Amino acid sequence: MTILDDISLAVQKGKKADVEALVKQAIAEGIPAQEILNDGLMAAMNIIGPKFKNNEIFVPEVLVAARAMNAGTEVIKPLLAEEGAPSRGKAVIGTVKGDMHDIGKNLVRMMIEGKGIEITDLGVDVPPEVFVDYIRTHEDVQLACFSSLLTTTLPSLEATVKAVEEAGLREQIKILIGGAPVTQALADQIGVDGYSPDAASAAEKAIELIG
Repeated sequence: MTILDDISLAVQKGKKADVEALVKQAIAEGIPAQEILNDGLMAAMNIIGPKFKNNEIFVPEVLVAARAMNAGTEVIKPLLAEEGAPSRGKAVIGTVKGDMHDIGKNLVRMMIEGKGIEITDLGVDVPPEVFVDYIRTHEDVQLACFSSLLTTTLPSLEATVKAVEEAGLREQIKILIGGAPVTQALADQIGVDGYSPDAASAAEKAIELIG
């Protein structure tokens, strides 16, 4: 096994301290940061995603793996900037106004990050105008992810999509929605670009929409 395999395994097991140590060791051995990211950190999330989708592992395991991956990413971020490593795209995510749930949204954010997409998290209970302001002032953002975990906040989800349209920003951005009460039928009805039933599918859809 190579050190990149060791990094991948440590991420999958959620061993944050081991990941940080192994990433530093890989850097010391002269392995390029982009290679560490692709063949170590992201390789782990490419294993975690399908396992989660197939119910072989569950939310706690995904969360600890994603946190371990993020710890490794923080170590190599400055080196990636120096190497001019290309991002796979930029996104923004948040839970819509009236909804305080964040576990599902956090999982989606971590899985999308695991695909090499830079994503800004606006948090929970996000009013439509906050999403609109962010999209308007960040012209390089290609994807907006709106999360709704309560049936009572589905109108808020629809209002957020409508606000983006009314602001004249719909052509600029792809919109991905998800959450327990959200369905493909709703996605079709309100005219968004994608719907995902789980975090792993959301990450795959994000790549598809940005790609």
